[in-house]
Amino acid sequence: MIGAPMKTNTQTIGTILVVVSAVSFGAMAIFARIAYADGMDPASLLLLRFAIAAIVMIALVAIRGDRLPRGRALFGFIAMGAIGYFGQSLCFFTALTMANAGLVALLLYLYPAIVTGLSALFAGERLTRRAVIAIVTALVGTALTVGPKLDARPMGVLLGVAAALIYSVYILVGTRLVHGSSPIASSAVIMTAAAVAFGALGAARGVTLPATASGWVGVAGVAIVATVIAITTFLYGLRLIGPTRASVLSTLEPVTTVVLAAVALGEPIGVLSAVGGGLILVGAILLSGPTAPRSAPPGPSLPHDDAIASSS
Repeated sequence: MIGAPMKTNTQTIGTILVVVSAVSFGAMAIFARIAYADGMDPASLLLLRFAIAAIVMIALVAIRGDRLPRGRALFGFIAMGAIGYFGQSLCFFTALTMANAGLVALLLYLYPAIVTGLSALFAGERLTRRAVIAIVTALVGTALTVGPKLDARPMGVLLGVAAALIYSVYILVGTRLVHGSSPIASSAVIMTAAAVAFGALGAARGVTLPATASGWVGVAGVAIVATVIAITTFLYGLRLIGPTRASVLSTLEPVTTVVLAAVALGEPIGVLSAVGGGLILVGAILLSGPTAPRSAPPGPSLPHDDAIASSS
């Protein structure tokens, strides 16, 4: 009898942590738009995002006394950051300059369906009836979300889908590496590798810094709220409630983006887009069930992600 209240308390704390993570990730597109309004470009914003996040994550590793990955795992995490996270983030943040924040966020959530399809094609995963229904539901939802009247540049939609595809490969690769590695330490390596990659891009193209305080608010929001806080709360929440519940709760991420985009940016939510976005989320929830492959939202702990268990 004593254990029941403790378990309930643990589940409640874990649920709150994952919800905080989803809301934090969901706010990322809004913070990015604030930075863009101050004259920043996607590559410069991402350089600051990962540089700041890497410093904070490395500090967390030092405070916790975690061991950094070594050998093959270390090189794998470096590649995930310098190639996977680099490509996914660049596609996602560039798409935000060409399409509505809500649309881009919903397109990213195609990744559970893509992960399931790729797992069936290349990893021998059996496609269940539930998985097939989920994939079809997500694809129909995508068609409705984009809509017959494309309220975005086609390249923005393509980049949004590309971000989901790259993220899916990132998750599949990360799933093979995370076992035996500290989620915080592996996240620190990935963040650092991504920062170095964007640093190289910045050295070649130049870096634009925020011109006003509001621009720095956008940068801080992307780096601290939508990266450090989002990742750490997700990782700790994941340990308390498990990948299935964490994945389902993480579908609050695009919902948060859509709502905040409507409130803060004045982006309209059309009926077709609302229905389509709902179908994408239904597909993601179906694929997060106990019979689905173990894929998750944003990061290397890989529930979502990002792998850092999560996105964005």
